[in-house]
Amino acid sequence: MTPINQRRLEQFKANRRGYYSLYIFMCLFLISLLAEFIANDKPILLWHDGKLYVPVLFTYSEQEFGGELPIEAMYKEPYMQELVRDSGGWMLMPIVPFSYRTSDRYIETAAPAPPSARHWLGTDDSGKDTLARLIYGFRLSVLFGISLTIMSSIIGVTVGAIQGYFGGRIDLVGQRLVEIWNGLPILLLLIILASIVQPNVFWLLGILTLFSWMPLVSVVRAEVLRTRNFEYVRAARSLGIMDREIVIRHVLPNAMVATLTFLPFILSGAVTMLTALDFLGFGLPAGSPSLGELLAQGKANIHSPWLGLTGFCTLGLMLTLLIFIGEAVRDALDPRRILTASTASGTPP
Repeated sequence: MTPINQRRLEQFKANRRGYYSLYIFMCLFLISLLAEFIANDKPILLWHDGKLYVPVLFTYSEQEFGGELPIEAMYKEPYMQELVRDSGGWMLMPIVPFSYRTSDRYIETAAPAPPSARHWLGTDDSGKDTLARLIYGFRLSVLFGISLTIMSSIIGVTVGAIQGYFGGRIDLVGQRLVEIWNGLPILLLLIILASIVQPNVFWLLGILTLFSWMPLVSVVRAEVLRTRNFEYVRAARSLGIMDREIVIRHVLPNAMVATLTFLPFILSGAVTMLTALDFLGFGLPAGSPSLGELLAQGKANIHSPWLGLTGFCTLGLMLTLLIFIGEAVRDALDPRRILTASTASGTPP
């Protein structure tokens, strides 16, 4: 690690709020990645007739456990549990014995059910466990946001680098096209397209990518316009090095500093956009685990406040952590703060 990157890392750690926010966010994200082992209606391990099965990873038919039907085993059914007990076997269930799509048919109260020992955060109006849908929804939102951030960054950095490096008519025409594209009503287009095509994760990711790359263009373009006139860039151009190699090796590293400060905010914007679309009914298909769908459940069931409070607190916590991380990254990459920290420690900048 270079000395300047080492100082940036130390500056990031010095921002306790952002550093601990990153730690908490990564812990929550890693927990959500193990959602199938935490919240599932399938056992993690199953011992039957002297054999060990892993239903959480593999699909087994009912006939493999002595049943009659050649369909996937329903492990929460009393008949299936009796088959396992009769063979002297056992099942190791997850902490939350419900998946995001599991409707509890043996619930004792009317749905939505309030929090209880069986359902820690209650259920929605379909009898589905709120905690299980929350864990899966958190993972889906973060993965969707990360994917959208990566794809948008690739497009935005590429367009901004081309405009800034070549300038002239390319920059002029590119700016006009970006302004026209930025003026399109994205929500209206999504509503129109949702009435034509059945939305899914990949469809939404592709549509939102088309409109999420523009905030980075102006930042990268300004940095490249400044960097392209540096002496080492002009020297590389005079030596006959290809423009693509000059941009990748000499120009973009300077522009990436400003780009990295935007990434946490783009991620939070992507999560908010997906949540808003799901809340309005133009997002993921019905039944998908989503924070927006959870908020919509809270709106439709005012008499069940645990639904709205769960979605609001989760979304608020996620966005707060991302904003704190973004502020810490911005401060760590600020050259004035690095210079101040180096001067105070007696280290030459």
